[in-house]
Amino acid sequence: MSQPPRLLTLHPQDNVAIALGDMAPGAAPDAPLLQPVKQGHKVATMPIRAGENVLRYGQIIGQAKADIAAGEHVHVHNLGMGEHSRDYAHASENAPLPPATEDRSFMGYTRADGRVGTRNYIGILTSVNCSGSVARFIAEAAEKSGLLDAYDNIDGIVPITHGTGCGMSGENEGYATLFRTLSGYAQHPNFGGILLIGLGCEVMQISDLVGGRPIRADGALRYMTIQHEGGTRKTIEKGLEELRGIADLANEARRAPAPVSHLTVGMQCGGSDGYSGITANPALGMASDLLVRHGGTTILSETSEIYGAEHLLTRRAASVEVGEKLIERIRWWEDYTARNHGEMDNNPSPGNKRGGLTTILEKSLGAVAKSGSAPLTDVYLFGERIDKRGFVFMDSPGFDPCSVTGQIASGANLIVFTTGRGSVSGYMPTPCIKVATNSDMYRRMSEDMDVNCGDIVSEGVGLEEKGREIFEMLIRVASGERTNSESLGFGGVEFVPWQIGAVM
Repeated sequence: MSQPPRLLTLHPQDNVAIALGDMAPGAAPDAPLLQPVKQGHKVATMPIRAGENVLRYGQIIGQAKADIAAGEHVHVHNLGMGEHSRDYAHASENAPLPPATEDRSFMGYTRADGRVGTRNYIGILTSVNCSGSVARFIAEAAEKSGLLDAYDNIDGIVPITHGTGCGMSGENEGYATLFRTLSGYAQHPNFGGILLIGLGCEVMQISDLVGGRPIRADGALRYMTIQHEGGTRKTIEKGLEELRGIADLANEARRAPAPVSHLTVGMQCGGSDGYSGITANPALGMASDLLVRHGGTTILSETSEIYGAEHLLTRRAASVEVGEKLIERIRWWEDYTARNHGEMDNNPSPGNKRGGLTTILEKSLGAVAKSGSAPLTDVYLFGERIDKRGFVFMDSPGFDPCSVTGQIASGANLIVFTTGRGSVSGYMPTPCIKVATNSDMYRRMSEDMDVNCGDIVSEGVGLEEKGREIFEMLIRVASGERTNSESLGFGGVEFVPWQIGAVM
């Protein structure tokens, strides 16, 4: 066997350690390995009897399915989920963070409703799948005609298309969720204007979305249906005409200094690995705390991927009521998965398991590290408008494009996405910063990654230092610096509304 990797003990109570490929400052002594172990995978640091709890981060990540010897690889073959109780202790550890001692600002687009955008796109938003192709035709026609050539202050035209909007009930929670999502995008501060297009006969009616009220305070919204305009070609012609009027308004916006308290950051992790919970996620947690201390807002989501770690959030809830709102969503998910013949331990994914994660409890504990230590201010439904500052939670699936869609609909004007296996995606109109958990993947996919947190292990960079690095990049990107996913052109297919309920 090759030279065994060093081992890092995560917590004095842990009975497993993580195999590292590089010598880490302060790493625990080598344990006698009984078999080769991949980087990011777990090794028992002491004998564990069948049925005993296995601990990582000082928390239960599962139970041993068989006796495990010290130095033995711990993974799906000998570790599984099991029943254990959790003490939610609502609001018992609610400790407000000290306010920042400095004033920081970014260069953003202040909108008529008081929110501040980090980009200035024009969106072509569709109410239903049936209008998706025409929305793309209009965007393509605008590009071919050079419609934006005369406007130097617009980032581009983004068609927002999706696969739903009809064949659904017009009254249930699935309809309400889609309605919130589309309304949130129509009002998003990263859009300088919106063209809303429907077919005309769908369940999600344009008239209901508009509702006789000004959706945007700046008036930069136009809407039409293909059936009313007389078909595809006439709708394209009318769409181009409306886009010129919208562009006139959107081009008037100019970047100006705004306090970082106007930043709302959606925090995501996808393609996680054994490093996620010790490098990128806690570093992002440090950045989250910094932003909250400056009066900004950070959003944690993916309810199915905090399962088993929700007690860490309820303890930090601003009130008992807020903690109970989170548990209400957990109970909803338990029912949702059961009635759809699923299970809450559907994660980790195959890629997560190859990276060293074994159970949803382990993955959730690492995912919650993104939230830092700030109090949990409130809990929101998918796509619900965030109306409080600080650290908040938004209910969503763990499917990344869907979860990010909800965060943007709720008002996120920046996204930070941590990954250990590698991820390629972007989320127009909101820029996405990609953060690598390990240096090997960062080197392989450096054109897609923006920040490397692998040096926390390989070079002993402190979590606080790395958190500050992410925080500073948030400000630069909010001010106009392009992320790698933006430079590569991502964002055209990542609008994925959460479909709840029967498709009829």
